[in-house]
Amino acid sequence: MKQLVTILGPTACGKTTLAAQLALLCDGEIISADSRQVYRGMDIGTGKDLDDYHIDGHDIPYHLIDICEPGSKYNLFEYQRDFLLAYNDIQNREKQPILCGGTGLYLESVLRGYQLSPVPQNQPLRDSLEGKTLEELTLTLECLKQKSGSSMHNTTDVDSPQRAIRAIEIETYNLQHPTEKRNFPSIPSLVFGIDIDRETRRERISKRLRERLNNGMVEEIRRILDSGVTSEDLKYYGLEYKFVTLYVIGQISFDQMFHDLEIAIHQFAKRQMTWFRGMERRGIQIHWLDATLPTTDKVNTILTMLSPP
Repeated sequence: MKQLVTILGPTACGKTTLAAQLALLCDGEIISADSRQVYRGMDIGTGKDLDDYHIDGHDIPYHLIDICEPGSKYNLFEYQRDFLLAYNDIQNREKQPILCGGTGLYLESVLRGYQLSPVPQNQPLRDSLEGKTLEELTLTLECLKQKSGSSMHNTTDVDSPQRAIRAIEIETYNLQHPTEKRNFPSIPSLVFGIDIDRETRRERISKRLRERLNNGMVEEIRRILDSGVTSEDLKYYGLEYKFVTLYVIGQISFDQMFHDLEIAIHQFAKRQMTWFRGMERRGIQIHWLDATLPTTDKVNTILTMLSPP
């Protein structure tokens, strides 16, 4: 049984590149921890960077990317189920499992072994929350979390009214049904975070956003809308899909879209780091690696800690 290696960090810090290079050297396979990369066809907006999985003629195996259709609502309960299937499959084939991503809730659900319930849709509750602002919904969610002592659903993963309503639905159900929970095994992991300073992070985010727009992100979102996914469903996925959809349907200009989206991604990255620091306070040891170091140095550090002399 090989110890799980986890690589986490904020958007645009180079997680995937590092994980792929590590996998190449230790016969590893990557399990994604990204709440939006599960959707097929949502490639540029979610930053799948699939080219990173091809290194010098080698294809790095990856899991939990492109596993469901746009418009569906993949959730944390399903993620834990799918993670375990991939993790056990990798272990059974004696490969090195590498968990890589930036969705704090997904990462922590594995690393701290969240015991979750399958939560059905509560239409009366949804109807009662319809029309409330994100701020009002966030306050409702915080009150529920205080009652239950839950550490789930930080603002990192609740960045739209639709997601906030689903989070309230889950927290409400878990408060009312505390005994119906899935047993999730304890999975020890060596956890590494990519530490990137604020200014470098902001520069990378802005550069990456321009590249995505130049490489067809608007066209990707038009294609998804043309396939029958509604604008409301697409805005559910937040960030790029929210603001570019508003541009595509004519509600905002290109310049406003770029400006608002750039700010939103910077804020998102800041919230990601807040979540990761919270994970440390909740008992998860994260070994931070300087983002500016060469990838080879970062890989060697991980390999040394994974297999000490």
